[in-house]
Amino acid sequence: MNAADGDATVGARWPELVVAGLLMAAAVLVIADSLRVGIGWADDGPRAGYFPFYIGIGLFGASAWIFGRQLLHWRRADPVFAERVQLRQVVEVLVPMIMHVALIFVLGIYVASALLIAYFMLRYGGHHRVLTAAVALGVPLAFFLVFERWFLVPLPKGPLEQWLGF
Repeated sequence: MNAADGDATVGARWPELVVAGLLMAAAVLVIADSLRVGIGWADDGPRAGYFPFYIGIGLFGASAWIFGRQLLHWRRADPVFAERVQLRQVVEVLVPMIMHVALIFVLGIYVASALLIAYFMLRYGGHHRVLTAAVALGVPLAFFLVFERWFLVPLPKGPLEQWLGF
């Protein structure tokens, strides 16, 4: 938080340090797994870890650069990352998205997606309930037809889809 801005803003230093640290940790996992499966060349071309290894190296390097730059410039003024009102708006979208992902494991992707679409259309779009119901049911149905029937790619199903025989 910037002292000059009071409680209205959040500084950029800590978000950048946290995200850079998380990306460095993810890069280490990618690099370690790439080494596990092999990063060299086989008789038929690159091994499975060849490209992910170099992507992990690049991700680690870029994240370490950002992390180090933030630490080196610690004494400089902390630029504004976002206003607290903006962060609240992000959380208002992030929490339903997290709930959607969690509900996929319980209800399946189609029911969870219908609920998410309906929530956003009613809460933020102000749409009529008939239109909301049509879109909230139509979009998952379209995804079912495209993925399950056309491409033959099964998506996670919940008890309702299994009861209906999908």
